[in-house]
Amino acid sequence: MRTPRIEKLREKALTAKPNNIEWQYLYYKGYLEACKKTISTIEKYALAVNYMLSNVQPAIGPGELILGRQTNRGLTEAEAAEYEIMRSYELPLLNSILNNGHMAIDYEYILQKGISGIKADIDGYIDGLDMTKSGDLEKRIFYGACKTALDGVLKYAGNYVSAISEAAGECGDEKRKKELLKLAEVFSNIPDRPASSFYEALQCAWFMTICVSVCPMALFQLGRPDRYLIRHYKKDIEEGALTKDEAQELIECACVMYNEVVPAGLACGFMVGGRGPGGADTSNELSYMFIESISHTAMIYPGIGLCCNEDTPPDLLELSVETLGNSHSHPALFNDDIIQKGLKYYGLEPAEACSYIHSTCVEITPVASSGVWVASPYTNLVALLLDVMGVKSGGEPVRFDNIGQLKQAYFKALKQHIKNNFIEFNKTMIERTRSFAQPLLSCFVNDCLKTGRDIEWGGARYNWIMPSFVGLANLCDSLNIIEDLVFESKQLTFADMADMLLNNFEGYEKVRAYIQNRAAKYGNDDDAADSLVLELSEKIAEFCEGYENCRRGRLVPSLFCWIMHERLGAETIASPDGRLAKFPLGDGSGPAQGSEKNGPTASVLSSTKWEHHKFIGGVAVNMKFSKKNFTGESKKKLLELINTFMRRGGFEFQINVTDRETLQKARENPGNYSDLVVRIGGYSDYFTRLPKAMQEEIILRSEHEI
Repeated sequence: MRTPRIEKLREKALTAKPNNIEWQYLYYKGYLEACKKTISTIEKYALAVNYMLSNVQPAIGPGELILGRQTNRGLTEAEAAEYEIMRSYELPLLNSILNNGHMAIDYEYILQKGISGIKADIDGYIDGLDMTKSGDLEKRIFYGACKTALDGVLKYAGNYVSAISEAAGECGDEKRKKELLKLAEVFSNIPDRPASSFYEALQCAWFMTICVSVCPMALFQLGRPDRYLIRHYKKDIEEGALTKDEAQELIECACVMYNEVVPAGLACGFMVGGRGPGGADTSNELSYMFIESISHTAMIYPGIGLCCNEDTPPDLLELSVETLGNSHSHPALFNDDIIQKGLKYYGLEPAEACSYIHSTCVEITPVASSGVWVASPYTNLVALLLDVMGVKSGGEPVRFDNIGQLKQAYFKALKQHIKNNFIEFNKTMIERTRSFAQPLLSCFVNDCLKTGRDIEWGGARYNWIMPSFVGLANLCDSLNIIEDLVFESKQLTFADMADMLLNNFEGYEKVRAYIQNRAAKYGNDDDAADSLVLELSEKIAEFCEGYENCRRGRLVPSLFCWIMHERLGAETIASPDGRLAKFPLGDGSGPAQGSEKNGPTASVLSSTKWEHHKFIGGVAVNMKFSKKNFTGESKKKLLELINTFMRRGGFEFQINVTDRETLQKARENPGNYSDLVVRIGGYSDYFTRLPKAMQEEIILRSEHEI
């Protein structure tokens, strides 16, 4: 049940409009002040972080038990004018942090050591340096910058102690006063010293997540909280210092806080469950409590993922399915064994491959060791096909003698496209290495402190670039339709096909009806139709092999879309698979919207005929079910369907349980459905906030029954 406190915090968060303008302003100001000094680039960024954290106003809302967020205040007239001037010539600063996040820091390190312990470790590294050596001198500058940034965190925490104590002194409610005094006690210990309780550990984890975000919108994840918090939880429960209900409410306070910090349309959260270093499943009491928090908070954030394997407790998976059946969009169900297989394929040792995070939507990055750039960039697979075909207004389309020639031309173009994108993003990475640094974040990412290298200098253990490919199902179906209508039945010429697409099927309604209702499509367990996805996925993985960026990182592909299936679709004319101009592309790696004709089992079988583990950048399979599938025999069948997906090597399974009638009512009366949450393409959002095209796309997704 939702407690009265969570109910009030939730109501407030539902209308929150996260605004980090104060943080950005202070970050800029600190950096520009540092520019007046003759110091290195990294020292300037350290002073910027220190200034921002030292001066940002602590936020303490009524009833909040977990603190650390922006105040959402606007700038004064003078500050706004100053900010615009600063932005006019320092805009690259903000551009530099846009690819931040998508990772989880080393929470075990901060909880066990505290900042005092981390600074002591840094001093130990400094003691081993020889200042007459240029390399060691550079490391000394880096370590000094790290300590400067850490001092900013301590100042921010100290400001919270003062603000909380002041609030407690002015509080007339004795119960709330007691809560505030407890919070002051918590902040007096963390993050400076090791966490000594569950409350301190949870508050420290959240607080540090906010601090490393720089301008807290950078989508840092909370990692695996059921793992790093369990010892504190068990200790407090055994000593009688905490009850399960108290811990549950603290967890939910942290979960609601996400919605006060992260703007709508993004993705941020954490994972629970999964195998540990020894191969045993790590699910524990906290895993259940975090899943239960989804129903209690019922908001778009946090995006929680359950790491599933054959040893996942059946009742934990059943609880997750029941949660989804109550029209919640979380948890997403991740295949723990397939993901670990993929991480090992890309070089992680087994002891490290078990510690990963879905960095926002479904992108997988190693916990505490990631300098990975996700979704860099998104590729429109359909637009590339249209280019290869020469479908342009007023132009003559390219003619091919058979489908093999067309595919060969497409693969050649795709290979070159991947190469060009790699070059561009590697250039960006080189420039960031020269001009940007993140000394605070580097304190919590392996192996930055050990090697004396900032994360922007390649100090992270893993520095992959993860391009994402959007519209796989549309591409597969389009090639199949071309083979059918142009090469086999010869109903259309290439000129006819181009004319049909450029005119958005106007005058070709009968052809489109055939494409939609009779042509073979991916997602129906038709080997002939599905074989192209196997071939296409193999080619994408093959074309991403052999690259190494300036930070010694690989190119790792992904097949998910966030909201890019809508954005890219809006830029794309009609496609041969029957998709109309400007309509969203397929929402992941599963079948395109409405193309599944043979039910969910056939869809799952199609979606798992190709290898997912090489696409560690993220693979999303979305399915929509009727609510009645979550009771009785239908629920058992759904659980078996999920287990079948996992056993066959599926990467991630995400479920929407919202019927078409409810969605239509929400479109007609949005005010009555303001908190209706739906799963999009790896993340969740409020349905009534979505663009009309995205709403229509979700409504048109096949609604399955079992």
